[in-house]
Amino acid sequence: MPAYDPQNIFARILRGEIPNDTVLETAHTLVFRDIHPQAPVHLLVIPKGPYVSYDDFAANASDAEIVDFHRAVARVTRDLGIDLDQGQGFRAITNAGAHGVQEVPHFHLHILGGRVMGRMVQPA
Repeated sequence: MPAYDPQNIFARILRGEIPNDTVLETAHTLVFRDIHPQAPVHLLVIPKGPYVSYDDFAANASDAEIVDFHRAVARVTRDLGIDLDQGQGFRAITNAGAHGVQEVPHFHLHILGGRVMGRMVQPA
């Protein structure tokens, strides 16, 4: 596992050094709009703790952090009407490492909704 870089853009957003369009902030999680949206709804969900990837978060975060993160996802999808009770659903994506094309070394989950997303991965 690569070491966490405290100068990554999401760490800087969490410290208030870079502004963001916050949708929800909880004790352990920040949800904000992506600055380069790929769908009508494109959010980034990040834990406030220093986790590099999903596997790092799942293995090392506290139970409270994990529950808070997932409840934040449920809340924003409901609040924005893209959950299955009100809407047509959404896609949740996380990237890890070079093969996952992870651009920021801070665990983050993309939530995309508001249109059909198409195939997830093109056939080889």
